[in-house]
Amino acid sequence: MAKYNKKRARELKQDKFRDTTMHMFDRLGDRLAGKGRNILYGIGAAILLAALIGIFVHWRTRKADEARAALGRAIAITQIPVTSSPDSVNAGGQHFGTDQERAQKAIDEFQKVAAKYGDPYRTEARYFIATNLLYVDRNKAMNELNELGSSSNKEVAALAKFALGQAKEADGNLDEAASTYRSLASANSAVVTPDTANLRLALVLSKQGKHKEASDLLFSIVDAARKSKDSEGNPIPQSQAANDAAEELRKTDPARYDQLPTEAPPNLPF
Repeated sequence: MAKYNKKRARELKQDKFRDTTMHMFDRLGDRLAGKGRNILYGIGAAILLAALIGIFVHWRTRKADEARAALGRAIAITQIPVTSSPDSVNAGGQHFGTDQERAQKAIDEFQKVAAKYGDPYRTEARYFIATNLLYVDRNKAMNELNELGSSSNKEVAALAKFALGQAKEADGNLDEAASTYRSLASANSAVVTPDTANLRLALVLSKQGKHKEASDLLFSIVDAARKSKDSEGNPIPQSQAANDAAEELRKTDPARYDQLPTEAPPNLPF
């Protein structure tokens, strides 16, 4: 009996809530008489729009995940060993006999990404296609890298310019390589930093016999790095480019290297 009373009390309470709620809806309905159809249309449109946005966001997220996975698989191909001796590869491991063979396989996979997905994945795939084309069709690769250097995707543009500069340097076109590195250094990219571009520029200048200019540039890279401080006045850890510049200066111009400020000790946690 006690259980029944509690159950019934809950039912009555629910009925009271229902009656109150229905009364409020009745009053709202009276106030909105004649406007109900338009309001229902508005509510329906809002619900439909929200549903469409939800579907689009879900689809876009899924496609982005799919594109990243496809790009990752293509990049993984570029890291597969090249060896003339399959026995040197772990059992079951993939390998390629030549750089050209690996590059062509990678190009095929990157082309699938470029054909199926939009930006930024299409442009990123084009960059990887161009860098692999350096092993297969060098002229075509250089033209593609040059075009990508003007891409609206700033990261890809910087990477393409750097790859183009390295290709020109490797081909012995030192004046063009130096011009490319100078342009890249002035762009102040976070992907290919000014220090990285200037380090390559210094190496090119050295190859051109411009040793003083190269030393001055190396010195400026390291000097600025060793003097840099954060907002609290603590030394900022040097980049790999700055460390490499210091080592290059030490080897090529020891006297100038000795003029550098002392490297700050690392901040040790306590």
